[in-house]
Amino acid sequence: MGLCFPCPAEAAPPSPDLEEKRAKLAEAAERRQKEAASRGILNVQSVEEKRKKKEKIEKAMAASGPPPEGGLRWTLS
Repeated sequence: MGLCFPCPAEAAPPSPDLEEKRAKLAEAAERRQKEAASRGILNVQSVEEKRKKKEKIEKAMAASGPPPEGGLRWTLS
């Protein structure tokens, strides 16, 4: 008759050590984040370049200070 238990002479397969397991989990998480970020985007590099350019422009605008008086006026109606 068949039993569901392994033979006592057979040893259980060794489990990976904790650090190796954590490294694999971290690697998998990074891969999932990268895949999720690029989902639906055909040219990922172009999108990254545009994002960096936008951040650079925003930093430059923040460093230059507020715009001088005499610009466009905002009115609330």
